[in-house]
Amino acid sequence: MTSMGLRFGIIFLLQIVIGTLGDFSLLFHHACLYFSGFRSRSTDLIVRHLTVVNSLVLVSRGIPEVMAAFGVERFLKDLGCKLVFYVHRVPRGFSVTTTCFLSILQYIIISPRNSRWGELRVKAQKYIGPFNILCWVLHMLLNIRAPMLITDKWSNNNVSRGIEFLYCSVVLQDKDTDSVFAALTFSHDILCLELMSWGSGSMVFILHRHMQHVHHIHGHHVSSRPTSETRATKNILVLASAFVFSYTLSSIIHICFSVFDKTAWWLVHTSAFINACFPTASPFILMRREHSVSRHTWRK
Repeated sequence: MTSMGLRFGIIFLLQIVIGTLGDFSLLFHHACLYFSGFRSRSTDLIVRHLTVVNSLVLVSRGIPEVMAAFGVERFLKDLGCKLVFYVHRVPRGFSVTTTCFLSILQYIIISPRNSRWGELRVKAQKYIGPFNILCWVLHMLLNIRAPMLITDKWSNNNVSRGIEFLYCSVVLQDKDTDSVFAALTFSHDILCLELMSWGSGSMVFILHRHMQHVHHIHGHHVSSRPTSETRATKNILVLASAFVFSYTLSSIIHICFSVFDKTAWWLVHTSAFINACFPTASPFILMRREHSVSRHTWRK
């Protein structure tokens, strides 16, 4: 075990601990609100799903990275490698879709009731549960080929094209087939990115217009203290920015994976670190959002 490997192992371990503690804290917060009698908001179910999938992303990728960085060898067999990568890929895709849907749903909720988006408010809230189920099925199908390309590192020594991790190998065989599946995944991520950017930008515009209207009515009597809408807007921008930043860096590294036949160990470590940044930070961003949005309506 090298000193650099030890450093990466400590970093991965900190990401797992911090991220999972944040996710469980957010779930505990929702549980306390539920048992205290507060009425659940329409976005609460999405937030709960997001915390669960983020924990799965961190644990499925982080624990093998930590064990490998600390010098534990051959702890995953062929079946273990396939299972770990599949469990990682499905929740990761679900996290992207859920973050996108959360942004769009928040925009629909704050839209004026007389607008066409405001009319979709009740309908959208009814389909949150079925949408989550559909997302799970969609990402399970999109990543169905992933286990076929994964093998343990020691049983496949003659890999002409592939990505070498410390514990498993991704074998790239047919360029045309690989390109099709990569295009499907990339198209999904780009679509979610565009929709989330549109939803977040539209929501910021509505909140900004609302604050200007309030300022015009109250004039100089408006308090300089940030309103709940202002704080919510900032948290939405932070969440969207964290997603875009993490996705952009991850995409650049994946392009490097596709260009080089053999990948450097530091590039693999960097990819794992960047992929874990958003799941680690998102629960704390969402907790800031929880405190910025007041709950005055009690559950009947």
